[in-house]
Amino acid sequence: MSPTARRLVLDLVAVVLLLAVPVLGFGPSFDGAAYLLAGFGAIALGVGIAWVCAWRRWGVLPAAGLTVAAYFLFGGALALPHTALFGVIPTLDTWTQLALGAVQSWKNLLTTVAPVSPGDGHLIVPFLLTLIAAVLTASLALRLRQAAWALIPVTAFLIGQILLGMTEPAVPLLQGIVFAVVAAVWLALRQAWDPHRAAVRIEATAVSDAATVRHSRIRRLVSGAAVVAVAVGVGVATAAVASPPTTRYVLRDVVIPPFDVKQYASPLQAFRGLVRDDAETPLFTVEGLPEDGRIRLATMDAYNGMVVNVSDEGAGSSSSFTPLRSNMSPDAEGTRAQLRFEIDELGGVWLPDAGAVRAIEFAGDRADELRRTAHYNDATGTAAVTAGLSPGVSYTVDTVFPFVPSDEALADAEFAPVKMPKQDGIPEGLSQIATDAVGDADTPIKQARALQTWLSTDGYFSHGLEDDPYSPSGHGAARITSFFGGDEIIGDDEQYAVAMALLSSQLGIPARVVMGWHPDEGEAGGEFVATGDNVHAWVEVAFDGFGWVPFDPTPDEDNEPNEQTTTPRANPKPQVLQPPPPAQEPAELPPAIANDRDQEEEDDPGFDWIGAILVPAGIGIGILAVLFAPFVIMGAIKTARRAKRRNAERRADRISGGWDELVDRAVDLNAPVAAGATRTESAAVVATSMARPEVTDLADSADARVFGPGEPTDADVEAFWNEVDAIVVGMSGQVSVWRRLRARLSLRSLRRRRPPRGGAA
Repeated sequence: MSPTARRLVLDLVAVVLLLAVPVLGFGPSFDGAAYLLAGFGAIALGVGIAWVCAWRRWGVLPAAGLTVAAYFLFGGALALPHTALFGVIPTLDTWTQLALGAVQSWKNLLTTVAPVSPGDGHLIVPFLLTLIAAVLTASLALRLRQAAWALIPVTAFLIGQILLGMTEPAVPLLQGIVFAVVAAVWLALRQAWDPHRAAVRIEATAVSDAATVRHSRIRRLVSGAAVVAVAVGVGVATAAVASPPTTRYVLRDVVIPPFDVKQYASPLQAFRGLVRDDAETPLFTVEGLPEDGRIRLATMDAYNGMVVNVSDEGAGSSSSFTPLRSNMSPDAEGTRAQLRFEIDELGGVWLPDAGAVRAIEFAGDRADELRRTAHYNDATGTAAVTAGLSPGVSYTVDTVFPFVPSDEALADAEFAPVKMPKQDGIPEGLSQIATDAVGDADTPIKQARALQTWLSTDGYFSHGLEDDPYSPSGHGAARITSFFGGDEIIGDDEQYAVAMALLSSQLGIPARVVMGWHPDEGEAGGEFVATGDNVHAWVEVAFDGFGWVPFDPTPDEDNEPNEQTTTPRANPKPQVLQPPPPAQEPAELPPAIANDRDQEEEDDPGFDWIGAILVPAGIGIGILAVLFAPFVIMGAIKTARRAKRRNAERRADRISGGWDELVDRAVDLNAPVAAGATRTESAAVVATSMARPEVTDLADSADARVFGPGEPTDADVEAFWNEVDAIVVGMSGQVSVWRRLRARLSLRSLRRRRPPRGGAA
């Protein structure tokens, strides 16, 4: 095998191995092995395009055109086979999805629960990213003498794959080792097989004795082994840094998922409707529920004077939903359990769960749709599916039920330093009521228990249905005011849970409202059927070191008011005349009963996410465009000049154009060729300054073909241009990279004046 062929094989094998490392890294993000076909197919296409362009000596524009053509011609078979005819031939739908996917597939991949389905267009990401990386890496490897420049795009590809991947990468240690070893061995062999270095070694060994040659070989072997060892060490260290024992943060954790909880009404608004309309309706069934286990529909920690709902104050709040993943609730401690849910008549987006959820697995015909649109909030234990629930939906929940501490265990515990959302629209007077209810309680647990006890013992229970004592629904400011301001405190779970949470907020107690289900006292666990009759709402209070502890402030259902009851008081104290409050604008109070159907639909967010993603990318692309614009412009001008010379109408002019091309390239490389010099004079200068003696023979050949008898043939023109290209490549190869870059931007050849054609030869 010739040295040229051996070097070509080495470059191609090294490029393929380096590109394979990030392709394999996409494994955890995809369901199945279809990503391998897309990735390795893109490697084959990209390397092929780079080789053809290097062989034909085509520039950037032809390479870019071939890359775009390959993306649209082969993208159907490799990335969107379900849209292609027979899985191979692209259709109009294929090209439409490829065009849109070049912009949208990145967001779709990052905001879809992994492992993602290959059939949803997600394969466009590894296909397009690998194709571009393969073209750039292989082009630099095949064209540049210093192959280390080719490591830049493939390293950027590896970094991009890590950022687009999962927090739990696939074999990161092996990835780092393979990448470092392949790069080190490739560069070492590239340097050892360099023809210029080989010539120097031949001259050196010709005057050396056998012992010197033997020692030189041993030294090279030791050096090579040391390089490989260092590469392995760097790979291990890189993998260790890239995969620390804690969770690794990737773009999937940064990009905001397409779930705006503010679009959905508070589930607590539907509480009275469930009690009234679905008292006997099976909403869902749970199997495996432990004794005293509670099922959570939603957790709400913000009040605005109308409803209690999830807050919108960012990370850690009740609105911080993220797509389902395999490491949810990593710090939860307690009793492990596996629950199976079967949805009957429950609708909406709120997904019932229990405890601190570790994983949720859907089953049935809608499993993939639900999995892709499911979100979970670690801070509150709330789950939601934007696709909506429907009868027949089933799923399994792996969860941990935390231990509920006793009051004795909480005797010395402080309230947890939880930053609660700002509460608005709280009725006046609740602070005094809370203070009176707490009384002399001097510890956090006693204060929370005092609020619960006062409400559950001095209050009365009523759903306000046909045969019940009057009790309006709702929990807005007007309803809470009447709740505390009437002759009797009367209501159901909805009012009591909100009332305790608001009273707690007046005392600085971190409390939140939970709506859900749990077996009534005396009922065992196991299989549980949720209905409107056993729906509940309760309060959770955060204690430092113990987490959120449940409290039930609602009185027993048989504790109903009668004519002999008197107005309950919270440890009444002598009234003190207070100064009148400052004048305020009257607040618009909500109706007593909120109706989900009356909620105004918010504007469709549309494609607002594109701005958040494309603005940083656009800035980066703009900076790169400014930096590379001079190279692109000058390259286009000089490429057009070459094409004009190469395709001149007369063959003699093509020969003259070939000589002009050689001289211009030498001038851009700082050869001091005078304007208007003859070919013989120009050849002498180029041969001396660029160390290319064969230029003299080429000048004689050009004169003979231009001024000799007869017209040159097409074969003569092709042979002459091949000689010109070979000399130009030789001149560029013997100068530094920076000098070649300066030549690319040089205007010297464009400013030179030439004599009229047919003048000086």
